[in-house]
Amino acid sequence: MKILLAEDDEKMAEYMSAGLVENGHSVDRVADGRDALSYCLYNDCDMAILDRMMPGMDGLSVLKALRAAHKDLPVLFLTAMGQVEDRVEGLSAGGDDYLVKPFHFSELLARIETVTRRKYDSGETHAIDVHDLHLDLLSRTATRQGKVIELHAKEFAMLEILMRNAGRVVTRTMLLERVWNFNFEPNTTVVETHMSRLRTKIDKPFDTPLIHTIRNTGYSLHGPR
Repeated sequence: MKILLAEDDEKMAEYMSAGLVENGHSVDRVADGRDALSYCLYNDCDMAILDRMMPGMDGLSVLKALRAAHKDLPVLFLTAMGQVEDRVEGLSAGGDDYLVKPFHFSELLARIETVTRRKYDSGETHAIDVHDLHLDLLSRTATRQGKVIELHAKEFAMLEILMRNAGRVVTRTMLLERVWNFNFEPNTTVVETHMSRLRTKIDKPFDTPLIHTIRNTGYSLHGPR
């Protein structure tokens, strides 16, 4: 799942981002309300986590602008403003949930699951199918020909990106940015190592390979052509 995290406290943002990535999510970070609004208007993501108090534009104003633009992106408020009236104000403006600082990270994960489940239950897709491979985004499980494939968080994140871009090339840099949050290309074989493990699970037990290497570029997932 791709999440926008709008939080101006750098240490808090780093802590949250690292935890979300470890749990298989892709995270883009901004520290300014105007940047958060621009991102949500012009980029695709599955949900946004907005701090109520940010420079440039507060989280509530960002949400109101999104709803005025008919953006139904799920929004979770994260804030130290824990009074009942603050929560009511945020939810009344179109927020989907409200988490008060300080919080346990496990609760954040549970709130994210709840918010996105509402989105999927409202009729939006919660699964991706490519050839005989099925990915359930709610239960975070993969099956091929009806057989359950056990995936670690990073493997699931890589597979989700490949399946969302089925038939298109996904570069190594894209995977580093979205799965490991590297915004540069370090001298690492982490992508190759995880891709090898993913292929062992997705392709090796079956007759038709789905993950293909595009030489000097990256990878592409598709069925027979």
